[in-house]
Amino acid sequence: MSSRKNQRFRDYENVPSTSHNIDITGVPETMIQTLYARAKESKKKKHYIYDEQAISIVEKMDYDFSKADKDMKMSSGVIARTIMLDKMVGDYVSRHPEATVINIACGMDTRVYRVDNGRLRWFNIDLPETIGVRKRFLDENDRIKMMAYSAMDEAWAYNIGDVTGDVLVVIEGLSMYLSEKDVKRILNIIAEHYKENDVTVYMEYMSPFVVKRIKEKSIAQSGAKFTWGAASGKEIAALCPVFKCTEDHSLVEGMEVMYPIYKIIGKIPAVRNISNKIVVLKKK
Repeated sequence: MSSRKNQRFRDYENVPSTSHNIDITGVPETMIQTLYARAKESKKKKHYIYDEQAISIVEKMDYDFSKADKDMKMSSGVIARTIMLDKMVGDYVSRHPEATVINIACGMDTRVYRVDNGRLRWFNIDLPETIGVRKRFLDENDRIKMMAYSAMDEAWAYNIGDVTGDVLVVIEGLSMYLSEKDVKRILNIIAEHYKENDVTVYMEYMSPFVVKRIKEKSIAQSGAKFTWGAASGKEIAALCPVFKCTEDHSLVEGMEVMYPIYKIIGKIPAVRNISNKIVVLKKK
């Protein structure tokens, strides 16, 4: 194993593993850092999320996790987001047990293994470089598939093909690295290809203030940078009038689970607004 591999994580269980060297930079590298944050949280005695797949994958990786290990702000945000989206997606699946879920910019996300009911169809979509890493650690089957495409390439929708029933699209940790034109393009692809379906979109986004003035150390050190933000979910919905904003959740809701003080300070508008949000868009 690399001498710089996070030893505290390895020593926690002190078990041997098959090493997989990971050499990846830029925006795709952020998926390794968020994976590590989930694994590290899951190893705690008092954990707020439990991601068995993340633990297993991190144990097999030969990668320097020190940047992610020191970035507490990034880690807290990842766990808050996971708490919220696990609940939101889980609730959706319980209401729509045979839905099709399209996970755009999936990275090393493992949510499907936590919410799968044995009936839904799930498509994990990301860049070829990312999917190449993902396939080294995670399997697919006839219901859970990986697809190597840019989110802005409508080929992913053509290759999914016709879909019957309800569609949920999850866009986590992506929009802040794009442009407004890119975000509009993604929404238009969804609207065009799923005209006949009941479509819901969960999209994480940042405020313009955070994009311009806030940096997460591990993200910046990977060479990735934030480039776009929106003031509200309604502003995002306006990019594609087929959709309407039905809910707008601040990650403060996830932080409240971990840190009770947020039940007080989270009521302050400035605190709620500076946190990332998850907009719920529904097709009109």
